[in-house]
Amino acid sequence: MMRQAGRALPEYRALKEKHSFVEMVKTPELAAEVTLQPIRRFGFDAAILFSDILVVPEAMGQTYRFRETGGIEMDFALRTSEDIARLDTTHVAERLEYMAGALRLVKKSLGGKTALIGFAGSPWTLANFMIEGGGSREWHGAKRMFYDDPALFARLMEKITPAVAACMQVQIEAGAEVVQIFDTLGGLLAPDDFYESSARWIRQIVASVPSTTPVIVFSKGASQWETLVETGANILGVDWTQRLADVRGRLPGNVGVQGNLDPALLAAAPEAAAAATARILESMRGKCGHIFNLGHGVTPDARLESIAAVVETVKNFR
Repeated sequence: MMRQAGRALPEYRALKEKHSFVEMVKTPELAAEVTLQPIRRFGFDAAILFSDILVVPEAMGQTYRFRETGGIEMDFALRTSEDIARLDTTHVAERLEYMAGALRLVKKSLGGKTALIGFAGSPWTLANFMIEGGGSREWHGAKRMFYDDPALFARLMEKITPAVAACMQVQIEAGAEVVQIFDTLGGLLAPDDFYESSARWIRQIVASVPSTTPVIVFSKGASQWETLVETGANILGVDWTQRLADVRGRLPGNVGVQGNLDPALLAAAPEAAAAATARILESMRGKCGHIFNLGHGVTPDARLESIAAVVETVKNFR
């Protein structure tokens, strides 16, 4: 599985010429098709639903779109307690039924031969987008609320957290065999703030997931491994800035690791991508609980021949 692998494919770009990103996310047939495209081309061991982390804020009433000039824009930004009060958490599952529809279509097409992964953004990461009203270079808004008005911050997180849990449940009931929480902005936090700002809310979501469904937690840029273990995650994602074998050595045996090839290597020559893949695999030889993956999502400039070289290297590793 490589998250966002579809964005590098010509078949995806052909669809994108006819449909907007949000339209593809919210149309089950289109979302299923984009999910399946990289599976057909590369034969990954797992498929991850084509969607976006901002479907949860939208299900709470904070709609998002992509600007013509690039970047994400939301209908309004959360600035006050009144803004947070506008968020409606009562119908999240119903409003995300399109995700369930896409997953059921994918599940049927996979025929039990390929694992199916659902995902959502972490409450901390979503709070950043919701407070900024879209993307940002600095991401100061959520931190400012956390430091200046902890009660208001907690009120927001107490709304986002059950909404993310509902999103996870929708996907599990529709056939997702594994779910992943993307704490993409976890690395923004100082170590002493990481638990209260992010990990405690992730922990609540993990606790809501049935014990029969493995949970992957990926906190990009964060290295508070003991705290991440305490979330209850079965597997921790590791970005490319960490030595994977070192992280493996710091974790208990019942927690796996996922990662961690630098996505930039997919834009490099196939030989370079294959060599770096082999180095990671060799460093993990004899160590249990490793799922090979990228250290983040596939970039749009990834070369198809380099993705193929990575896949072949992993499949042929002995």
